[in-house]
Amino acid sequence: MSQEKLLIDVGSTYFKVSTKNSIEQHFRDFNKSILDDLTHKCGQKLEGFDKQDIHICSSANGGLSTLIIGVTNSFSLKYATNIAFNSGINIIDTILFQNIEEYTIPSDLIDVVIITGGINSNKDNFSDELFHYLEKLSYSNVVFVGSELDVPTIKENIENVVVLPNIIDDRLHIVEDSLKNYLTNLYQQDIEGKEDIKDLYNITDNQIFSTPYVVNKTLPFIDSKYSVVNPFVLLDIGGATTDIHYSKDLVDENIVTENEYDRLVFKKLGVYKSKQSLIFAAKNNEFVYELLMHLKVTENIFEEQSDKATKILMQLAIFLVLCKISHYKKAYVNLKLLSVNSFVLTGGITKVLTAEEIENIISFFYKKILNSEHNPATVLDSNYDIWTLGAEGKETCQ
Repeated sequence: MSQEKLLIDVGSTYFKVSTKNSIEQHFRDFNKSILDDLTHKCGQKLEGFDKQDIHICSSANGGLSTLIIGVTNSFSLKYATNIAFNSGINIIDTILFQNIEEYTIPSDLIDVVIITGGINSNKDNFSDELFHYLEKLSYSNVVFVGSELDVPTIKENIENVVVLPNIIDDRLHIVEDSLKNYLTNLYQQDIEGKEDIKDLYNITDNQIFSTPYVVNKTLPFIDSKYSVVNPFVLLDIGGATTDIHYSKDLVDENIVTENEYDRLVFKKLGVYKSKQSLIFAAKNNEFVYELLMHLKVTENIFEEQSDKATKILMQLAIFLVLCKISHYKKAYVNLKLLSVNSFVLTGGITKVLTAEEIENIISFFYKKILNSEHNPATVLDSNYDIWTLGAEGKETCQ
């Protein structure tokens, strides 16, 4: 690089500021705007850089929520789910169209509804039941990525629908670029639409990206800083969400995609902003009370406000996430966890837990859920270095 860059990552509880020689972490002051807080704590450092040399990413918005309606589980729902997760989107539910009348209407506002199904030689994949369902639903955006022969009917019945090319080609392969770009841009607009984030354009001339997007761009270069053995899983557990990035050879799904790594975002598994939903998920997991006994605490820990309670919640977040990506839960993806050689942890969790406390949970999970003595290596990004590889840009990593 001809000139040094200043890299800033704004999280829901911390922000990180990185230069070529150092990384600083600061707990956010929620009584101030992000820009005021940043200027107060790092003003002198900011003044040393031109706006074009300051690069910012953020996960403070918590991501977007989506509902997917598809014609088949094998193709339309599976493909749209794959693309949505890879765009950093939080999927609250998937609906099989033929059973749409059996689904309840979500009470929360949905950021985007995705409708998909049928190859381009098929028509009439949807009927009035779809439009009746959407009339009852509260949503901000709706996108259609199904058969081109259904487009006239969809446009006629759904107001402000965005129509993109079908995600299924005539050979039943996935076509992901158009929908992925749309969702990524929507995520980007959501970040930039937050007043606190928008203010940051006062200090940078560069586009502000989502942190999960930046981290995913980092993964091919991660071994330049860490002793990570493929295949690996990266867990980014913070205050609002838990993001998972994983090697593609950990899944059996034969989905054509250019990405070497996939990512999942669990919007309600954070430890600060999403604390109550994390506790709710824990209470509904049949193994959690046994895990609490293993950790020598009782369920009363859920009511405590202490450093110990925060540690336990962080450990529970790890366990719940591993359950979600294992065969124990019928979820979007089941990773071949017995093939994992490394778990990499980043985010706020590395400031709370030691390597031993993390390994304790991973070991419990493998023994209890997978009935295995498998022991992957644990790598802690305790200095928040990983995101800087992606934030610096590919040219600095190659």
